Amino acid sequence: MRNQTTTFTSIFEQEVYEGLTAHPKYLSSKYFYDEVGDKLFQDIMAMPEYYLTDCEFNILEANKTEIVDLFVDHGEPFSLFELGAGDGKKTKILLRHLVERNIQFDYRPIDISQNALNELENALFKEIPEVDINPLQGTYFDTLRDIGESNGRRKVILFLGSNIGNLLHLQAVEFLKNMKDAINPDDLIFMGFDQKKNPQTILDAYNDQAGITEAFNKNILTRINREMGADFNLDNFLHWEVYDPQSGTAKSYLVSKVEQVAYIESLDLEVPFKRWETIHTEISQKYDDTIVTWLAEEAGLEIATSFSDKEENYKDYVFTK
Repeated sequence: MRNQTTTFTSIFEQEVYEGLTAHPKYLSSKYFYDEVGDKLFQDIMAMPEYYLTDCEFNILEANKTEIVDLFVDHGEPFSLFELGAGDGKKTKILLRHLVERNIQFDYRPIDISQNALNELENALFKEIPEVDINPLQGTYFDTLRDIGESNGRRKVILFLGSNIGNLLHLQAVEFLKNMKDAINPDDLIFMGFDQKKNPQTILDAYNDQAGITEAFNKNILTRINREMGADFNLDNFLHWEVYDPQSGTAKSYLVSKVEQVAYIESLDLEVPFKRWETIHTEISQKYDDTIVTWLAEEAGLEIATSFSDKEENYKDYVFTK
């Protein structure tokens, strides 16, 4: 086991140590994302089974005029913040429409992955060079504090892709409270929530036949191998997805197919696994109007309006303080 006097050289090291010495074991899904993970997630978003991207893309395309009207309000310049901006595919619909209407705004994408921000900035420079972009690298919670202190302009905060679903309900309420504290009364929060639907549709979205989601899930072990000198054998782990239609919770696991011991050099840590022991890596929560209304009320927010696709598989809600 690890020498307890050794200090951690990064939050990543500390959280890997805490997760892999816990019972049951867990790792944070935010560490899926690096250059390889970013590309894998773009591949996931392009899969036919991963309905979330197309649903939200279509919602933004069909309602862009009405959405931008909400953002503009009284015609004052505003800052458009986006948490977990990724490749910006959906956001570009709104950015183009803002530019076409000569609306004064600046775009502040926030992502844990500097690589994703660099690619987004380069893409916007080529595709929509009129956009004034100010990227911010960091976690949502750190950057929310920065947003709260950025009081010069009216703020609109985007949180697309149902990324709120990575949090359990009590964590989501805390997250929404932090968002509420970061905004002023005339600011807006525009947030995507994947809706409850046929359980098989949800399972297929997170367990595709091509194995892209499996590679994405296992990328966290690849990162630990590369960045911490570990020796995880990825073939010894099974990607497993479960969905509970009652709670609306989808969960991702890595399951050890054999009894094994992995060693993490930078932590001087042996990690033993029994056969069929799990590492919990991600949750993806699904919602309905009742749950979203409850979350908003608990956080001190109000739902101003919402936009959905025809089948109501997915909704974007607009919150105010």
